[in-house]
Amino acid sequence: MGKFYKVIKSAMIACQNSNNDINDHFPEVRKMVDIGSKTKRETIDYHLTRYACYIIAQNGDSRKKVIALAQTYFAVQTRKQELSELEYSKLTEDEKRFYQRNLTRKGNYSLNQTAKKVGVKNFDKFHNAGYKGLYNDETADDIAKRKGLRYREDILDNMDSVELAANLFRISKTEQKLKKENVKGENKANEVHYEVGSKVRNTIKELGGTMPEDLPTPKKSLKDLEKEKIAKIKNY
Repeated sequence: MGKFYKVIKSAMIACQNSNNDINDHFPEVRKMVDIGSKTKRETIDYHLTRYACYIIAQNGDSRKKVIALAQTYFAVQTRKQELSELEYSKLTEDEKRFYQRNLTRKGNYSLNQTAKKVGVKNFDKFHNAGYKGLYNDETADDIAKRKGLRYREDILDNMDSVELAANLFRISKTEQKLKKENVKGENKANEVHYEVGSKVRNTIKELGGTMPEDLPTPKKSLKDLEKEKIAKIKNY
């Protein structure tokens, strides 16, 4: 156990030096263990994130089979991710839009399930809180009007791949924060969504990116592109 603890400490240093919060990835838990003669002693354990497991494997002794297997596993997963990114880069802009839109659809469904559990009932208000944070106080209706969309036309179907990616990041991080902080109540959930949207906006600004409201609206919505595809298939 002593040797493994040294590996964990090394991984913690690597985590800290990478500007990540140790408490996020190596949360300590205390538990009682039997040490014989009907006596127990308190000991420290850790609930490790995937990232923590990765850097522990990298800091471990590769001569040990379990470490070698872990290092191989993460190497394979990294390669899969590289291939995925390469494939994504080869997609056309419209194909990227379809891909990102599918992810945002799944993300919003998952976010809604989490929001419902924490007490959200007015989902329009909840989602507008996120949009307002990301779009400099614009609601979904404001965004639709600025884009010149028809009544009840989906704003996410009328975003380019970059804008969709920004919203996907907002969606996933909001759900993560709601769960991690064990948020309770609709008002608090709305505050969290607005806060995450604002932080995503600030990150875009700090990186010198284009603000979401300044990104171009595609000439055709994904719904229209879908209809065109179906029509081509029928004609064929």
